[in-house]
Amino acid sequence: MTENFWKDKYPVGVAAEINPDQYPNIQAVLKQSCERFANKLAFSNMGKSLTYGELYELSGAFAAYLQQHTDLQPGDRIAVQLPNLLQYPIAVFGAMRAGLIVVNTNPLYTAREMEHQFNDSGAKALVCLANMAHLAEAVLPKTGIKRVIITEVGDLLPPLKRLLVNSVVKYVKKMVPAFNLPSAVKFNQVLAKGRGQPVKEANPSSGEIAVLQYTGGTTGVAKGAMLTHRNLVANMLQSKALMGANLNDGCEILVTPLPLYHIYAFTFHCMAMMLIGSHNILITNPRDLPAMIKELSRWKFSGFVGLNTLFVALCNNEEFRKLDFSALKATLSGGMALQLATAERWKEVTGCAICEGYGMTETSPVVSVNPLQNIQIGTIGIPVPSTQCKVIDDTGNDLSMGERGELCVKGPQVMKGYWQRQDATDEILDAAGWLKTGDIAVIQDDGYMRIVDRKKDMILVSGFNVYPNELEDVLATLPGVLQCAAIGVPDEKSGEAIKLFVVSKPGATLTKEQVMEHMRANVTGYKVPRAVEFREALPTTNVGKILRRELRDEELKKMGKK
Repeated sequence: MTENFWKDKYPVGVAAEINPDQYPNIQAVLKQSCERFANKLAFSNMGKSLTYGELYELSGAFAAYLQQHTDLQPGDRIAVQLPNLLQYPIAVFGAMRAGLIVVNTNPLYTAREMEHQFNDSGAKALVCLANMAHLAEAVLPKTGIKRVIITEVGDLLPPLKRLLVNSVVKYVKKMVPAFNLPSAVKFNQVLAKGRGQPVKEANPSSGEIAVLQYTGGTTGVAKGAMLTHRNLVANMLQSKALMGANLNDGCEILVTPLPLYHIYAFTFHCMAMMLIGSHNILITNPRDLPAMIKELSRWKFSGFVGLNTLFVALCNNEEFRKLDFSALKATLSGGMALQLATAERWKEVTGCAICEGYGMTETSPVVSVNPLQNIQIGTIGIPVPSTQCKVIDDTGNDLSMGERGELCVKGPQVMKGYWQRQDATDEILDAAGWLKTGDIAVIQDDGYMRIVDRKKDMILVSGFNVYPNELEDVLATLPGVLQCAAIGVPDEKSGEAIKLFVVSKPGATLTKEQVMEHMRANVTGYKVPRAVEFREALPTTNVGKILRRELRDEELKKMGKK
């Protein structure tokens, strides 16, 4: 595909190019937006709101504390392990203003997963929720983390409400297991000590790393994608160009149910929507539909960012269907394939069409999106501005339009590479800047693209990547397991569900319950299998490699899907 091919594919008013050097770094975007929209609301959560001016003040206090009360230096890594709370943007932007590299960490991680990410990134500090501090206590002695900041769910609420919320979470719901981290500092103490103190504002070059975002890539070993300031600024501008085309500066209210530690929500809500001064309604636990719908009823929201499973659950909820959708003008979908029936149902319920896009951690993440002005359901839209796409065959040759091949991407949002893994970087990113996505796509004559298959064996559970290698490595540590394989099978609720195949060692008496218990203890909830099947043998190649695709084909036949 020639570079010129895409230039006339954009809607009227949308430029084919953005300037990725418009801002030198994320700090410049933050400062500009917080000054421009100082009195506008930036984030709301649990009845408490922060204006852009307050966000800048509090992130400054956080940065001042890091600079004046710790030995952390610019370039050091800080792991941020928080759900969608007001503390998240304060900690992330504060860390950046102090010159630190943010390591986004899933709060649902097990101790094993935390240990790998903390050690691989070389993190020296951690910001985490009290709910998982007991895991941090177990893990930290095995890592280089010396500074820990602990926050509770209600810490930024008014005093009485804070006491009530934190007490209910801890004593009534019993969601905070006991922990002992005597050297940890409380989040509110950090803000108190840093408030009013001078900040030596970091001014990193555009090519410096802003965020280490962990992903399994094409294997189960979690790798840190090095996302530079230029990567994230570029994707912010690209996302705004296509997804924010009909959104007005300082006027929009956006529902934020996807976790900010996930690159999609991070780039969109913390970056692109900050640029236009939008108000983000943070949903801490989107699985609690009644609480989420109660929160939504308080706002005339104009934008909603979600994924297929969430859209299905909401449309099936009677209380959600009663909400006022008169202001809703943009619904964005990513993270997993959008089903046609879901798109139609959402439009029927809300009156707003869903705009589907495509991306990956390694591309900061947005590669393509359906322009709001011209949505084609069933496609992933057109590349965002300043982005080229092509499809190649197994030998690397470019294919023509309409032919199936591996989708490759080139643009300013493509990562610098994997942290300290040059070999893995070289496998996916070539010298000319083309990134292999591992997904099989077709490019249509009109420039819209469709994903038709997945080259890699990754399993996509409710928008989260699950890698068979990781699951198999974990299961292999269970005594009595001789061979095992993990595959994804179609599932109405989560897109795909995980199924494990197990061959027991001679004489072993393994049960499904033992397997499930072992997996629950060692992997995050969404990685726990839905089904386990014991077999005498697994299909393999002549060199003994297990044929996952053959197992998957068998399952699809059983389900009548092949």
